[in-house]
Amino acid sequence: MRQAIATLSSLLALCVAATAAERLKFWNLTGSTIKELHLAPVGTANWGPEQCRNDPDGAVDVDERLTLKDVAPGRYDVKLVDKKGRSCVVRNVELIAGKPYAFSISDKDLTGCSE
Repeated sequence: MRQAIATLSSLLALCVAATAAERLKFWNLTGSTIKELHLAPVGTANWGPEQCRNDPDGAVDVDERLTLKDVAPGRYDVKLVDKKGRSCVVRNVELIAGKPYAFSISDKDLTGCSE
């Protein structure tokens, strides 16, 4: 009986972790629409898939939240391109599960940008 309860608890924990990972969201608090968003493990250039493709119109408007796919909680560098063509990298961003959004980026975070 105890083994069955332990197994059930382990399965439940895995389901909760998977559900939290599926619901990770980015919140755009910048003053610009974002048309590209990529994540990479901190300190690498191994940029993952273009996350804006997850949005129906392919962009993340100001104050909009975007569901992230195939991303686990952890620390990442984030590369984004806004609708004006400005490209920015925000380093060492923590993605946290179990909250309404995993991370946000605002204008004050956009210090590593180029036109």
